[in-house]
Amino acid sequence: MSRSDGDRASVDRDWAEALAPNRRGLLGASLLAGLASGPALAAPAAKVSPWGADTWKQATPAPISVRPGEETLPARPRAFTDIESYHAHIYFDEDTYQKAALIRRWAAERFEVELGDWNLEPRGPHVTPSFYFGFANEQLSTIVPWLQLNSLGLTILLHPNTDDPRADHLYYALWVNRSQPVNAYGMKRPGPGQPPVEQIIPNTVPSVTLERG
Repeated sequence: MSRSDGDRASVDRDWAEALAPNRRGLLGASLLAGLASGPALAAPAAKVSPWGADTWKQATPAPISVRPGEETLPARPRAFTDIESYHAHIYFDEDTYQKAALIRRWAAERFEVELGDWNLEPRGPHVTPSFYFGFANEQLSTIVPWLQLNSLGLTILLHPNTDDPRADHLYYALWVNRSQPVNAYGMKRPGPGQPPVEQIIPNTVPSVTLERG
């Protein structure tokens, strides 16, 4: 065996002894001691939320009203005679406009109403395309069930016309099928020189006899 071979054999024997089961504990302890004596590693800086660490201690505040202008509870009920007329708002979208057109034509053919323009974009408190027609109180008992049976699945808002248009749209409303948001919180009562209640002026002439069972 050459000298170099003997040196290799000696190194191999030393490692074998170092890794023997009865010496592994000693080897691990010496390695840990060596690491402990080396240079200390800097601990990473702790991250702090910009909100701080005590948000959970905050008291629950009363939020600002999301219904500006909300009135207090009334002292007595309103008289039903405060209603002077009604509006029916029929809502539609790009998938249902043909249904809306059919309801519009049917209503104009059968009822004396004030038929408004097409609103192809949100207008006033209405957040989707729509059209409306206004009608007199005495037509309510006929037009409401007619719309219920001929809505074609569309969302329809029915509201009275009083001197409080905000409440008319938000609190006095009836819905056919699903309801949807109405952005009427900013609506005001009529000002000086304006009619106290929105007026209805019919512009259709019935040409089709209303179907009856």
